[in-house]
Amino acid sequence: MKHILKIIALLVAVSAIWVGLLETSLIPHSHTWLLPIYFVVALGCYGLLMVGIGLMRFPTCPQEAILLQKDISEAREFLIQRGVDVGPD
Repeated sequence: MKHILKIIALLVAVSAIWVGLLETSLIPHSHTWLLPIYFVVALGCYGLLMVGIGLMRFPTCPQEAILLQKDISEAREFLIQRGVDVGPD
């Protein structure tokens, strides 16, 4: 619930700034109408950047990979004992 309130507060703040810029003449009127589009594009770029950074920093866990392979082989043996065809190795 707190996350939703943060998002709503951010949207209200951005909307208030946008309306304030529309009412004043600090930025040309033709540019002010494009600010929501710029905001969405900037938000998309930020999201792509965060995904890219997350992929670059994704940890590799060799110990966990070994444990996972061990669990898979144990499950395969268990299923073979029960008569389930698990396919080739």
